[in-house]
Amino acid sequence: MVTRKLKLRDDQEALLLLGERDFFLRQIEREHAVEVFVRHDPQGDALHLSVRGVASRVQRALKRFRERLERVRSGEAPDDPPAAFAFPSDESAPPADAVYLSAYGKAVRARSERQKRYVDSIREGDLTFGIGPAGTGKTFLAVMCALRALKAREVSRIVLTRPVVEAGEHLGFLPGDFHEKVNPYLKPLYDAFYAALGPDKFRIWRDDEIIEIVPLAYMRGRTLENAFIILDEAQNTTLEQMKMFLTRMGNGSRVVVTGDVTQIDLDSPRRSGLVAIERILKRVATVRFVHFNTEDVVRHPLVKDIIEAFERHEKEKAS
Repeated sequence: MVTRKLKLRDDQEALLLLGERDFFLRQIEREHAVEVFVRHDPQGDALHLSVRGVASRVQRALKRFRERLERVRSGEAPDDPPAAFAFPSDESAPPADAVYLSAYGKAVRARSERQKRYVDSIREGDLTFGIGPAGTGKTFLAVMCALRALKAREVSRIVLTRPVVEAGEHLGFLPGDFHEKVNPYLKPLYDAFYAALGPDKFRIWRDDEIIEIVPLAYMRGRTLENAFIILDEAQNTTLEQMKMFLTRMGNGSRVVVTGDVTQIDLDSPRRSGLVAIERILKRVATVRFVHFNTEDVVRHPLVKDIIEAFERHEKEKAS
């Protein structure tokens, strides 16, 4: 975190700069995820506007303030919308029964009783496990809950991670920088954000580190405070990795772990941390586990039939 200051001449200049009811100040705080405050100079009549946050965001926010200050000092009245329109249209509150309202105006809702229980567990608890087959909304709903918490300022950022494990085929050497190398593994996490925010806003938030998507191997040694943290594809973690991940949790953070124990890509399925973790944490009352089944599948109707067919096949093999 850094703090940068901008000197103002007097109260009138501050009033014009910040806008009616501090409209411009609040707009900058929302758009750039920074803290803005104004203090009087104890040695005189001047004021200092301070911007605090991640360096890259602070720099962009200060640029906006300086551009507006130039217009104020040149006598040009800033073009602010009426006070009644203090929030842009994409900040509208979702319907009461919705988890989140996307940038395209679509209300995201839980579609089954288990999904509702899952969403409630995420909202009310600090650590929730969502376990079940593909297509049950585990990751998608976790992302929507994360965005809702970010919008409500319950957290200051979102961190998503997953183990880099190939599903049955080896991609070999991948060219490019770090982001290009891990992109094929993390791309599924992008889809929910594209649906909720649109690609442009998602890229801005990712570049500003409001949303951080990293491989699980890069989580070691970190402490994540005031963050909403999602571990996806957790069935492909070892027990040691699961312990490492869960102990990254800092004050003010919320964690959601998702996975499908029927799709383990490790050399030995018995090594899966997701398989063992419920037994290990069974006496921790505040940890919540929600188990989904084929009734909760919300993808193409055929996905449910495919999952059930594989379940029958596995039972026949075991008998």
